[in-house]
Amino acid sequence: MQSRNDNATSETAILGADANGLAQAAAVLQRGGLIAFPTETVYGLGADARQPVAVAGIYAAKGRPSFNPLIVHVADLAAAEALVTFTPLARQLAQAFWPGALTLVLPLRPDAGISSLVTAGLTTLAVRVPDHPVARGLLREFGGPVAAPSANPSGRISPTTAAHVLAGLAGRIDGVIDGGACGVGLESTILDMTGDPVLLRAGGVPEEALENALGGLLRRPTGDAITAPGMMESHYAPRGTVRLNATEPRPGEVLLGFGAVAGHLTLSRNGDLREAAANLFDCLHRLDAMSASAVAVAPVPGHGLGAAINDRLRRAAAPRP
Repeated sequence: MQSRNDNATSETAILGADANGLAQAAAVLQRGGLIAFPTETVYGLGADARQPVAVAGIYAAKGRPSFNPLIVHVADLAAAEALVTFTPLARQLAQAFWPGALTLVLPLRPDAGISSLVTAGLTTLAVRVPDHPVARGLLREFGGPVAAPSANPSGRISPTTAAHVLAGLAGRIDGVIDGGACGVGLESTILDMTGDPVLLRAGGVPEEALENALGGLLRRPTGDAITAPGMMESHYAPRGTVRLNATEPRPGEVLLGFGAVAGHLTLSRNGDLREAAANLFDCLHRLDAMSASAVAVAPVPGHGLGAAINDRLRRAAAPRP
């Protein structure tokens, strides 16, 4: 496989989630290539966070705006501490929720060696330790920080299977490790820990769990600055228009149901938010496969993982740029 950082089309290898596949994937990363891999949240599109040309390849493959920073994935807390400066409270959260679906935004160490393309020129870095055996195996095999946004074209539906990755990025990346479906199915929660904790993005760790650990309520960001991934207004969008809080479809709409509101497709018939989170992006991909030009979505409760589900749905329904 040759590393590519332009839009040229060539074959994307499908790699196994075994020792041989991880070794092949790590070798591609080391020479500046792009590898998609599973995490517990969604599939990430990885590149060596220290190689500017490799990181530029992520933006090119996704068609991602360069002002939108990336999350760096590392194998453990010690690896994160080599990149960012932890406050005692940030370290407490890392010890409580890592490995897991929590990303912390912290001051970047001057000697971290991270490409400025990763941080979009900011003095902070978003970092997490994923809780997936394939992701952790790849990070150990590679032995360095991996910048990895979701492995999909920018603004489109996040991938929770290798097939989703290939549907959007085949021919634009070097390879994808097929590790099956992602268990959580929603991106990580992002906290800005450069001062008082600020919730930048709801995600796989519920807000209530974080507030319980912190002993207080989380603040919300002020202003329109994009300081972390997933903050763009229009994001996670299927091809069709999206209408929220619908109890029945209008003519021409396909209904995405939840709980008592049965749909053509359903996030969770039993109203289980964990099941709904795991099914969300797969259902959006299936709606695209059905060529749904208009989608109505049943109401989803706003507590627990429902806050993150509703965040994704609101962004999917936002006006397209």
